[in-house]
Amino acid sequence: MDIKQLRAIVTVAEVGSVTRAAELLHLVQPAVTRQIRTLEQELGIDLFERTGQGMRPTEAGAIMVDRARRALGELERARAEVQPAPGVVTGIVTVGLLESTSDLLAEPLVTAVARAHPGVELRLMTAYSGHLQQWLDDGDLDLTLLYNLDSTPSLNARPLVREQLWAVAPASAGLRADRPVPFAEAAAHPLVMPASGHALRRLIDAAAARSGAAMDIVMQTNSMRVQKQLVGAGHGWTVLPGVGIAEDVARGTLSAAPLSEPDVRRSIVLGTPRFTRVPPAVEIVARELVLQINTAVEQGRWPSARIQGGDNSPATEGP
Repeated sequence: MDIKQLRAIVTVAEVGSVTRAAELLHLVQPAVTRQIRTLEQELGIDLFERTGQGMRPTEAGAIMVDRARRALGELERARAEVQPAPGVVTGIVTVGLLESTSDLLAEPLVTAVARAHPGVELRLMTAYSGHLQQWLDDGDLDLTLLYNLDSTPSLNARPLVREQLWAVAPASAGLRADRPVPFAEAAAHPLVMPASGHALRRLIDAAAARSGAAMDIVMQTNSMRVQKQLVGAGHGWTVLPGVGIAEDVARGTLSAAPLSEPDVRRSIVLGTPRFTRVPPAVEIVARELVLQINTAVEQGRWPSARIQGGDNSPATEGP
């Protein structure tokens, strides 16, 4: 098993064609076919099904492609780390951002790292907390934002921010940041909710149980953007962190108010793998991400949030 074989199976899996893969790898088609067949003979299994629609990985092939992609990624990272210019930190850093924080943090983080450390290549992944934690455990992320999570045997969790959840409604509802909405009042409206099993949904369900309110859920989705679109179109209310709806409220497309009775909050943490060497590039990006978060809170751009573990003042209350 060699690097050429790994590149061949990953490229064929991505494009579904030996001919196209050969073009991308700057090889002749028989060479790519030979690399795949040699690997299949070595493993004693078929890695691809040859169909009328192209090359499709078998179940075993999908596993090999996934592992090969990670191995090639690690080799690429190692090359970047061991061949830096003198005094320059280099490397590839893959960062996970919660979907609700990406609009606030992605561009400032990329800009700051590019300006101060041009030898560091950033790769950003956005998703919900559960997916990000799985990707971190699988080694696909170097660091990630997560919420409502303590340190575990596989990762370190550094508390960063504690923030309030908000009732979100169409602009015509006239919700205001200075007038908290009791959970029971929000639950009396049709609700557009995160799908069951989502960490935010678990927070909402727990709040409903504490308030004794029954929720009229008319739609579930795994997309925050879809939640906001449906609410804006008048399909119901929803519950989201303030950081995810600040720009929508400022534009006047939604209205929002902090939830009360009970107060519903989530804690944002920085998750990093435990028991692995932390490259200098990852340390730099982690520090920059924390700085961007602290700056956003201190400047009032992260609604109803407090920096954890410090004497910082809370952000302004309105989104």
